[in-house]
Amino acid sequence: MKSKEFIKTVSVDGNDRLRIRIATEKGQVVNIMVQYEANIAGAWREIVRYDCAHGFLHRDVILPKGKTEKQPLSIANLNDALQYAEQDIKDRWQWYKERYIRGLRK
Repeated sequence: MKSKEFIKTVSVDGNDRLRIRIATEKGQVVNIMVQYEANIAGAWREIVRYDCAHGFLHRDVILPKGKTEKQPLSIANLNDALQYAEQDIKDRWQWYKERYIRGLRK
């Protein structure tokens, strides 16, 4: 199995990024992880993660106090799931970040 990981910046200031990990076997995508991370108060924080851990595709919305909201997704094709995850985060990263920061204040 081959695995590659890379980072894409999503904000102009560089404080918001996507960490993408793709595993392939014989040219087929067999595992993905797309994670939105934000630099808040000088520390990189995981905020949203799409992955196949636990045996199914899901989105984890990570809350400041360590809790995670797990939301199963019904996308059968991992190539489609990869595109969906990346586009969702690119479209909504500011909303995810604001929600996370509001949770820090509670």
